[in-house]
Amino acid sequence: MILVDAKLSNETKIKSLKKYHIISYGCQMNFADSEIVASILENIGYDYTDDIEKSSLILLNTCSIREKAEQTIRKKLSSINFLKKKNSSLKIGVLGCMAERLKEKFLHEEKIVDLVVGPDAYRDLPNLLKEIEFGNDAVNVLLSKDETYADINPQRFNSNGISAFVSITRGCDNMCTFCVVPFTRGRERSRDPKSILNEINKLKENGYKEITLLGQNVDSYLWYGGGLKKDFKKANNIQKRTAINFAKLLDLVAKCYPDFRIRFTTSNPQDMDIEVLTTMQTHSNICNHIHLPVQSGSNKILKAMNRQHTREEYLNLISNIKKILPNCGISHDIITGFPNETEKDHIDTLSLMELVRYDFGFMFKYSERPGTLAARKMKDNITEKVKQRRLSEIIDLQFQHSYKNLSNYKNKLTEILIEKESKKSTKFWCGRNEQNIMVVIPKENYLPGDFVEVLVENNTSTTLIGFAKKKIK
Repeated sequence: MILVDAKLSNETKIKSLKKYHIISYGCQMNFADSEIVASILENIGYDYTDDIEKSSLILLNTCSIREKAEQTIRKKLSSINFLKKKNSSLKIGVLGCMAERLKEKFLHEEKIVDLVVGPDAYRDLPNLLKEIEFGNDAVNVLLSKDETYADINPQRFNSNGISAFVSITRGCDNMCTFCVVPFTRGRERSRDPKSILNEINKLKENGYKEITLLGQNVDSYLWYGGGLKKDFKKANNIQKRTAINFAKLLDLVAKCYPDFRIRFTTSNPQDMDIEVLTTMQTHSNICNHIHLPVQSGSNKILKAMNRQHTREEYLNLISNIKKILPNCGISHDIITGFPNETEKDHIDTLSLMELVRYDFGFMFKYSERPGTLAARKMKDNITEKVKQRRLSEIIDLQFQHSYKNLSNYKNKLTEILIEKESKKSTKFWCGRNEQNIMVVIPKENYLPGDFVEVLVENNTSTTLIGFAKKKIK
């Protein structure tokens, strides 16, 4: 229900009694998708609320990448069941990858769920909400070959007003045997560069200072007028000649918005090339940080995972990064305990880490995901005890490398963009440097959104500690 006062001017904002609350889990793409959902909801009269108990619609944007993520979401659904008992008109929906994977089962398994919507079906939310009112099942998990939400301006409902995600691709074609993303997010497709620039321009107008170009695999970005990347070979000569790959897009964004700090994630070793590295080298506003998942240091395991790179190819890429971008921060994803992983395979992973010496990383035990090739064809035959021990060894080694790498910043200057108050003290700000390392400084006379030069005095394995020397801009 929307309240309208006939005496109010057309420019007066109409306030809605319908309140929505979104809880996002998993990858950065999910958080970006939640902003798209927010825009769609606000267009039909909903207002965002931080207070879950005041909501008339609660949405959980879900992740299926690991079993633990799904368990967390089920626990959350159970914990908000009391709200449904207090308010029978409250609607609860599940969005994202878990919705796509479980589909209609969600309505029956989780009795409090009213709405199930996959990542490519968010435009259908207004219709689905009407179906709920008529007492019908509200499910749409159809995947699309062309949906990029390029024309929807995301509603930055939970933003710091400084940094924002800008999606450039959706879906994934890589078919790693452990991963559900191709099944839950569909085929890979790229977004019109004009719409990307338009979104960045709106962010600039609203005072943002930093963007992260976002995709499951940003390096495979390819715009030739629309269509799936796999169909590019069918494109005409003009389309092929004028096609924009990721390096060209990165160059375009950096040139058009020289005052923006630019990041990107996630890269895939098989698609990252020298052109991307030289583009980063050319533009000072592109941050020197690359998140480059490796998953394993063993060629045998990489092949079983259907990763399209070998250990040697990965290390050669790392060598090129360090040669062209000597101050570049490098981070990783690693999975341990994949089916048939031997102790030698595990040692290969540790040795690769020793060679690269990453700044930080995201490390996980293998979690069998229903529907993937690994789940269908390979037995999850590494015991939980062995998985945990190997994971602990990987984490311990990464902490050693992180601490050593961050120690190299001591008594040196680094530039940060202040983002928010430190979690540990209200007397300090925190922000990231271009290598994506968190830096903590005393507040003094600085504010979020300020670029400042910091002299580093100390460090932990995750954070640099120092004081601001001067404001840069």
